[in-house]
Amino acid sequence: MVENVTADHIVLLMFVIIGAVFVPLTLTASHLLAPSKHDERKLDTYECGSEPIGPPWVQFRVGYYVYALLFVVFDIETVFLYPWAVAFDRMGVFVLAEMIVFIAILAAGLAYAWKEGALRWR
Repeated sequence: MVENVTADHIVLLMFVIIGAVFVPLTLTASHLLAPSKHDERKLDTYECGSEPIGPPWVQFRVGYYVYALLFVVFDIETVFLYPWAVAFDRMGVFVLAEMIVFIAILAAGLAYAWKEGALRWR
């Protein structure tokens, strides 16, 4: 039993060491091997082959970000609901209660967003 735990820790330590060495090694190799000849065309903004018109800084309405965040929240809800629904018959009442609480929290968030007008397209 102790040997298995020690072996597991050694494997985990090896993964951490390999990951800590791999990232700087590949970044350094990329920096050394990549072409570094910069000219005016390379530093220019690329817009489908046409010259850009106007300033590059464009402000978007905050509403777009609110829609995106709400989409992500409810998309993640679906990701969490799918495995639960697939294995529903093997789970007990406690898991059902947890899922009801989870859905209630998300429903409260949706109701709050609706009340604040975050879902209204302006």
